[in-house]
Amino acid sequence: MTDTKPTPLWTPSSGFVSRTKIDRFRREVHPETADSVELIAASLADPGGFWRSVWDWCGLIGDPGDRDVEHGERFRDTTFLPDSHLNFAENLLADREGAGRFAIVSVDEAGREINLTWDELRSQVGAMTSALLAMGVEAGDRVAAWMPHRPETVVMFLAASSIGAVFTSTSCDFGVEGVLDRFGQMEPKVLLAADGYRYGGREFRLLERLDEIAGRLDSLEHVVVVANLDDRPPITQDHRHWSDLLAEHQGAEPSYTRLPANHPLYVLYSSGTTGKPKCIVHRAGGVLLKHASEQHLHSDIGAGDVVFYFTTCGWMMWNWLVSCLGTGATIVLYDGNPAHPSIGTLFELTERHGITLFGISAKFIDSVMKSGYRPADNHDLSSIRTICSTGSPLSHEGFAWVYEAIGSDLHMASISGGTDLCGCLVIGDPTRPVYAGQIQSRALGLATDVYDEDGRPAPPGVKGELVCAAPFPSMPLEFWHDPGGERYHAAYFDKFDGVWAHGDFAAWTEQGGMIIFGRSDATLNASGVRIGTAEIYRIVEQRDEVAEAIAVAQEYENDTRIVLFVRLADGFELTDDLIAAIKSDLRIKGSPRHVPGVIATVDDIPRTRSGKIVELAVTETVHGRPVRNLEALANPEALEQFADRPELA
Repeated sequence: MTDTKPTPLWTPSSGFVSRTKIDRFRREVHPETADSVELIAASLADPGGFWRSVWDWCGLIGDPGDRDVEHGERFRDTTFLPDSHLNFAENLLADREGAGRFAIVSVDEAGREINLTWDELRSQVGAMTSALLAMGVEAGDRVAAWMPHRPETVVMFLAASSIGAVFTSTSCDFGVEGVLDRFGQMEPKVLLAADGYRYGGREFRLLERLDEIAGRLDSLEHVVVVANLDDRPPITQDHRHWSDLLAEHQGAEPSYTRLPANHPLYVLYSSGTTGKPKCIVHRAGGVLLKHASEQHLHSDIGAGDVVFYFTTCGWMMWNWLVSCLGTGATIVLYDGNPAHPSIGTLFELTERHGITLFGISAKFIDSVMKSGYRPADNHDLSSIRTICSTGSPLSHEGFAWVYEAIGSDLHMASISGGTDLCGCLVIGDPTRPVYAGQIQSRALGLATDVYDEDGRPAPPGVKGELVCAAPFPSMPLEFWHDPGGERYHAAYFDKFDGVWAHGDFAAWTEQGGMIIFGRSDATLNASGVRIGTAEIYRIVEQRDEVAEAIAVAQEYENDTRIVLFVRLADGFELTDDLIAAIKSDLRIKGSPRHVPGVIATVDDIPRTRSGKIVELAVTETVHGRPVRNLEALANPEALEQFADRPELA
């Protein structure tokens, strides 16, 4: 745990606070509250009234209805603004006063740039909506995208949601089986795909895979192909070129079907590392409210801002980024390797386009920090007002490095939530100080807490399960093909009755912030004490010799022991001296229980396609058990290094 009286890395000035949207919201909607802490308490005291105020204050479009909340028999059955009717695309494409010229700026690693003005985006959405209607797509039908991070994916999503079709997407680096594991469950009528993609200076062509996928999706009636590598790729006779469809329906105006709050908007997927991925169905009204609160209030995004988040179409941050259009902000899409052709690529992008919110993963921050590159020495980054970090816990050192090497006067917002809620349980707050290693705040309207093993709220400093004790708008509507809700219930409510258990191991701090120590299902049990893997990584990865690490629990001699695998930086070897130094670091900076029984080296560490390391897959491999659904991994071949290790016998 950190010192109970740490020094803030950044404290917003009174002028900065008064200019934030969350403080204006507090003064105008809850003038009886003194600050954002009291505002959060007010949002929890009357959640129905709070979510209605979000609708009104953020200028959401549609009919909110008369009732604030409808409570169901189960946690998941509660609906906020249950009588509301809305269209998600209509809200994202609204003409917002002060919006910049461009709605979308799209750049790939080869330097190709595609920019869409707001009028051009609306025009393309209108044309593609007309095309989908001509294909016979109706409300409730599924439209899927196997795509790079390009504007066409955004356009297809907005067109599908305009008519109430259910959208789903995944990144184009998934192989055939990975795509079929996801889309095969959803039975789409339309599939959007590209002819290929670029990553790390290489081209990957996809048309042969596309033909196989299309041939194995029995539900599929239409395939639309985007030219990403070639000007006009050769396609199967019954497939259509994106450019032809746009030209054919050019001039069609956008049309919006307003549907009930619980109408399904899109389907996201669990990682699928333990079997076929769960298909998580999100409701339009709930996502709209949740993203409005996070983006307008917690992230201080508004018309004229320029928002970037490094993501793919297979991660929930893609959905979050697209929703930023609803604030009137320009969104910046980047497709490719974030460090290609150089480690400064994303910072050059920031300087060129005046990005105001810069979103990346904690691992990216750590990798740039370890490289020795100092972005502020090479780029004008004065446009950045907020940096968001997610994907895994950001180290204390990563926080400090941001203020030293990127900018001293900005809001560093570590955030955490997930695919399950398509949003955050804990999040940034631009009106409060930033402390190293801490996420600042629970999200407005969410009863986020930490429970001990007996299901009681844990005091600051005591580690436990990250939970949400009351319903919230962006709870999944359902899991696809789960009519009785058994899989839904098992995913979130088996641990604590009537309380959402999120699956993270966490603790509150004395400052009212939170530290997350990793996934609770990967938590290590050493001598009866639970240790979060992130605690170990933070200490070990401070060493210059260690590029990254992964720790698992091995069943050994009727007990368990911690096994630490390290990927070393170039030029280093795992000597006895280095092993001793790592163990010493863990003993001094952690505790004797943090010290692994075995330290071994590997050349690569397996991770999901959204970049998260997979301790469970390594645990299974170490024990000689099969790992299911290797398609969910970006680099499944890395698991071979963890099998039959003589050190573990």
